[in-house]
Amino acid sequence: MNFPEIVPVTTVDLPELLPYRTLRGNLFDRDGSFVADSPRVVGQLLESGLRFKSLLCTREYLEQEHGRITAAGVPRVFVGERKVLETIVGHRIHHNVMAHLLRPEDVPLEELPDRIVMLTRLNNMENVGAIARSAAALGVGGYVVPMDGPHPYGRRAIRVSTGHVTRLKVHRYTDAKSTLMELRSRGYRILAAEVTQEAIPLAQFGPVPERWALVLGNEEHGVSEELLSLCDATLRIEMDPGIKSFNVAMAASIILYHLHYLSIK
Repeated sequence: MNFPEIVPVTTVDLPELLPYRTLRGNLFDRDGSFVADSPRVVGQLLESGLRFKSLLCTREYLEQEHGRITAAGVPRVFVGERKVLETIVGHRIHHNVMAHLLRPEDVPLEELPDRIVMLTRLNNMENVGAIARSAAALGVGGYVVPMDGPHPYGRRAIRVSTGHVTRLKVHRYTDAKSTLMELRSRGYRILAAEVTQEAIPLAQFGPVPERWALVLGNEEHGVSEELLSLCDATLRIEMDPGIKSFNVAMAASIILYHLHYLSIK
């Protein structure tokens, strides 16, 4: 077992600290990496098997978690006083630790599990993370997301997911229509979450198919008509009159709970 290199930090000028200073998505897209913060999230990542590039933390955090840091194969740990670290990241560092890791490889469509969530046109990073957290908790194993949308391993997404996105196999696609058609050809029943005249009230939906994909749409416009036409069923959540819809992450949680409950009943 290799012990990490410990690098004392007294200056903001180290080139290796650039990811912690900028936090810009395009920087991470170039090398397929991401930055995460908070002990809770980093704790999940230390158990995930993902490849670390480095940690940035206080001496207290290093002493507390040295065993797990070593076991996770972290090659380098930058250690400094909290005030110095706050200067580097440009804001108050979140609970003493940040981590820089490589994203896992995208999973081919044919290797996805039987239960997946597919996002279409979502723009909000927090929603992407919140849906991932619910999916991981409620029996979903796959996350299908657009190539040009927020990445599930974006800093805000992984923070909101509390690191549980690591439990999902991620596939990124370039064309939603062809992806749905491919899923159907592989035996998935395609379900959409949308408020339409034809939508089935959630409480009336069942039995749950063995293989399914839940399609979630844009925060403002929902699932497009073109994609709805490719779905086997559209589900709506019953609610009081005058309320049009839930937030997409909340709706996903409710529907996923229903599908999960029926499948284990």
